[in-house]
Amino acid sequence: MGPLQGIKVIEIAGIGPGPFCAMMLADMGADVVRIDRKSQEGRPGTTAGGNARYDVLNRGRRSLALDLKKPEAIETVLKLCEGADVITEGFRPGVMERLGLGPDEVFKRNPKMVYGRMTGWGQDGPYASVAGHDINYIALSGVLHCIGREGDKPVPPMNLVGDFGGGGMMLAYGIVCALIEAHKSGKGQVIDSAMVDGAALLMAPMYGLQQMGRWDGDRRGVNLLDTGAHFYEVYETSDGKYISIGSIEPQFYKLLLEKSGVDPDEFKDQMNRDKWRGYKEVLTKVFKTKTRDEWCAIMEYTDVCFAPVLSMNEAHAHPHNAERGTFVEVGGFRQPGPAPRFSRTRPEVRRPSPQPGEHNDEVLSDFGLSESDIAALKQAGAV
Repeated sequence: MGPLQGIKVIEIAGIGPGPFCAMMLADMGADVVRIDRKSQEGRPGTTAGGNARYDVLNRGRRSLALDLKKPEAIETVLKLCEGADVITEGFRPGVMERLGLGPDEVFKRNPKMVYGRMTGWGQDGPYASVAGHDINYIALSGVLHCIGREGDKPVPPMNLVGDFGGGGMMLAYGIVCALIEAHKSGKGQVIDSAMVDGAALLMAPMYGLQQMGRWDGDRRGVNLLDTGAHFYEVYETSDGKYISIGSIEPQFYKLLLEKSGVDPDEFKDQMNRDKWRGYKEVLTKVFKTKTRDEWCAIMEYTDVCFAPVLSMNEAHAHPHNAERGTFVEVGGFRQPGPAPRFSRTRPEVRRPSPQPGEHNDEVLSDFGLSESDIAALKQAGAV
């Protein structure tokens, strides 16, 4: 079992970063109960092409489907909170309060509760009440402007930076921090996890470099790590595939020149930005002389700082990923496994993603509701 074994989490169902946070907690051993909408009970998943089992973000937990418009359902959630450690939600500010599930109500039932709130803009500020998505949050934080090729428009890095890196992962970190503090103080607290804040935090090194005059904050594709440098770049090979080069340090750069077969005297001014474009033009031609596999035979497993650019269909089969078990099979299909690893405890995906309402009776019974209590909830249409 993982290091969070024994921690009980109530997840108010949402999309994107909220489920990602809950997935991480479940992977680490937490008992996560997902509160799905009763109106979705028995329906296929909505974010996985029609099959809830393929909704990887929902893996590892049980589902309880409730009609949160019913007072009996609200009371049930509060009852669950009495025996839980964490509650998470991803609504706009004020929605949980209007439901009767805001922090004040929850803390009355459980003063040690960690209350995790996931939003794009945060609980306050001029944008707090308006809609948005990952692309908007990383735009406002200064991240999106930095990603892309020189002279071209910014390129959204899917929704990895806002939703998952700056959102769900940041909330999971905040929850664990708050759990440690609650263990010492005996008091819970609210976590205001905003994707705009988390995305900005991920840019901390670049803001530092900018202040030192080593990063052009107004231009993209001209800096050390944004494809400006010839030694930190993706190159096309003769078969239309790609390889990645990250030879920043001098010893790795020297090996790059050796393995690529270029004249080291012509490339000796590694950090001379005025020469980066010319150097890149030469390397572009060099790398197109061989296939990706041929370059792998030359550079893989060396200190060039090299890796082939693999597709989603290829990554699982690479010897390194295969040996480490980076990808696992759950419920009959392949997906990324839990991370990170621990020396004693073992994170794992304990169950596939549930159908909404799949564990109604089981969850309610586990949290102390009697058969007559459960029957009453069903009679009221709350569950």
